[in-house]
Amino acid sequence: MKSALIIGFLLMIIGFWGILTRRNMIKIVLCIAIAETGLHLVMVGAGYLRGGTAPILDAVPASRLVVDPVPQALVLTAIVIGVAVNALLLVFVIRLFRHKQSLDIDRFRELKW
Repeated sequence: MKSALIIGFLLMIIGFWGILTRRNMIKIVLCIAIAETGLHLVMVGAGYLRGGTAPILDAVPASRLVVDPVPQALVLTAIVIGVAVNALLLVFVIRLFRHKQSLDIDRFRELKW
């Protein structure tokens, strides 16, 4: 599962780099989604247990080999919240484009429209 952690951190770095260097708002939203995906991989990789079983067993010796279900539940919740946040950000981008006819973030300097 080390590969999932490495790929997750790599995706997070790529996403944060894209957020900081891109000027197009749609690309910024896309980079946020990439960074979120990397975070999900890191969370699943951190909760992985080699040779682990499902946490539905009642046997006492198996309790040491049970995989913790909390990171998996957190990742599922984070995916749902991430999709909602990305949809909301894209709605904001569409509204801003209709107002300024541009997706360049440098064109949005004033506080009031």
